[in-house]
Amino acid sequence: MTIRTLCLTSALALFAGAAQAEMNFNRIASFATPENMAEGEDRARVTSAEIIYASEDGNTLVYTDSPLGVIGRIDITDPRAPKPLGNIAMGGEPTSVAVAGGIAFVGVNTSQSYTDPSGKLEMVNMESGEIVGECDLGGQPDSVALARDGSFVTVAIENERDEDAGDGRVPQMPAGFVAILDVVDGAADCASLVKADVTGLAEIAPEDPEPEFVDVNGAGEIVVTLQENNHIVVLNKSGEVRSHFSAGSTDLTEIDATDERGALVFTESQEGRLREPDSVQWLDDDHFAIANEGDMDGGSRSFTVFGKDGSEVYDSGNSFEHAVVQVGHYPDKRSDAKGAEPEGMEVASFEGTPYMILLSERGSVAGIYDMTDPAAPVLKQMLPSGIAPEGAVAIPQRNLLVTANEEDLIEDGGVRAHVMIYEYAEGEAMYPTLTSEGADELIGWGAISGMVAGDDGMVYAVNDSFYGFQPRIFTIDPSSKPAKITKALDVTRAGRPAQKLDLEGITTDGEGGFWLASEGRTDRLIPHALYHVNSDGEIEDEVSLPAELLAQEKRFGFEGITMVDGTLWMAVQREWGDDPKDHVKLVSYNPGTEEWGAVRYAKAAPETGWVGLSEITAHGDHVYVVERDNQIGAAAVTKKVYRIPLSELVPAPLGGNLPVVSKEEVRDLIPDLKSWGGYVVDKVEGLAIAQDGTVYVSTDNDGVDDSSGETFFWSFKLD
Repeated sequence: MTIRTLCLTSALALFAGAAQAEMNFNRIASFATPENMAEGEDRARVTSAEIIYASEDGNTLVYTDSPLGVIGRIDITDPRAPKPLGNIAMGGEPTSVAVAGGIAFVGVNTSQSYTDPSGKLEMVNMESGEIVGECDLGGQPDSVALARDGSFVTVAIENERDEDAGDGRVPQMPAGFVAILDVVDGAADCASLVKADVTGLAEIAPEDPEPEFVDVNGAGEIVVTLQENNHIVVLNKSGEVRSHFSAGSTDLTEIDATDERGALVFTESQEGRLREPDSVQWLDDDHFAIANEGDMDGGSRSFTVFGKDGSEVYDSGNSFEHAVVQVGHYPDKRSDAKGAEPEGMEVASFEGTPYMILLSERGSVAGIYDMTDPAAPVLKQMLPSGIAPEGAVAIPQRNLLVTANEEDLIEDGGVRAHVMIYEYAEGEAMYPTLTSEGADELIGWGAISGMVAGDDGMVYAVNDSFYGFQPRIFTIDPSSKPAKITKALDVTRAGRPAQKLDLEGITTDGEGGFWLASEGRTDRLIPHALYHVNSDGEIEDEVSLPAELLAQEKRFGFEGITMVDGTLWMAVQREWGDDPKDHVKLVSYNPGTEEWGAVRYAKAAPETGWVGLSEITAHGDHVYVVERDNQIGAAAVTKKVYRIPLSELVPAPLGGNLPVVSKEEVRDLIPDLKSWGGYVVDKVEGLAIAQDGTVYVSTDNDGVDDSSGETFFWSFKLD
């Protein structure tokens, strides 16, 4: 058995096992960081949630918000209904936080420049929000950690490099160090500050160490990662070096190492990839794990377990990234850099089982590992998070886990930064809802945009132009839990992957092949068209739109396709040039007679943004459509399934007056989308109805580009 098969089989078994296990983590709530802004404050400002910690009773969260220069607090007394407690200004950029004895110790960057770094340690009363103390750290702080017994606090003073200076490489002085301060009567004793010297240790720029992350074990030993230096140091509480060693490198195989290709191809390799670790956490007093994010040259897409003497105990290789691929969270636009980019990490025991939570910053997903044996970690779950998870905190006494997600897309009209809350409890794992089987090959997928139910019990789906050089038809087995992609069929021309497609709809042709609808994008030279493909995925016929339609075309074209008694019907997403306001066309095409026609559909008037159609499928005496707005989170209003009587689908000639069909609401999908405990995603794109009336719905994750990567695939029965 090859290494690849071992990795894939292992990951698949874990997903299956997660669904059957007695105890699982499931998301129960989310909190948007703008909720902590004061009344009257401009909520259009960018916010963030980066490093997060909890009060000792586990009822209050505190997180750093660098863009606003504040720390935010959240009341999670009821974890299913988090409440804002407001922001506290830090007089600089907060970078990290840890809590002991009711006091939050906050590292704050006050640097005027890269060459003149400065920072302070603020002490904040968790209950009142009052700043009760401050220590000058003498440099730019990054990570903050507390001794288990609360006797001291340590801070990684990075004095980070300027990526625009000296080709962005170290050394760039001044050098960083590790700060250690005693904690007396609940506050840091500024006079006790020790600046532990970690220069002269690393092979890479030994004169300029850049400490990134610190953690303290039960014996009071401090482990610190020097990220750009690709080095690890273990100190005692006095700042003396106990051991130090290179973080090493990894040979990566079966990865996608090419950016901007518009295809998922996991056949490439990177040899001697430096790990360049970011976060580090002690597993016990003798072992710790590092997340190999990379920064300057490296990034091995993995995590590694070391003994504190420098012995390498375990390396995950490509297995974590493969698991990210299988749940559809692989960030293809990061392929040539750091891939899934593991960065943040948390370690805690829940009901006697030690877990490591590994955060994929670019994949926006968290891997949950059973670390009972540090030499043989076992992946138990993959959890959805917000966009770009940066920090996590476990609250095992309440069976809670929390992630902080830093990306705020307000400037692009997208989702806000969020804090996500999960509960460890009896029950099935709710996520993933769709994964690729991958037993024989690793199937990458994302951007699911259209679906149809086959007569064989399978659901067939297509991806859109995000993967423009890899248009595919996916076979989904909906009987599995989670549903599984068992096959990926390339759509081809002359035996090569077809290009210039933006597949948004699929329907069966009754002969083993498919009809596909491609939405045109004139800015990308993608035509509005229909494609007839055979069972091998080869395009046999391409049908262009008639002149009457093309004369009125706009970008938002066909979204979905279905067949009724030999006639194809396509939903046009939004108004074209000749459509009245809030009306769109349902366009017909008869492949036998080559006749075109249309009717009109009255859609909801948008409260914000726009409303359009994103799918169409026939079942029984009706045609069903998905009508949705382009809003996300709390702004989402319209995500609904409607049906139209087939008797009204009588196409009128193009260019004339078109009849308006009636519609009946079948289901509001917003409650479904809220049931996963996160924010409401915008793109409900797939709808398929089986012969028995089971309706399958899916969402488009935009290829994990400015998206959390979450794909929801679920079902309900028609009345």
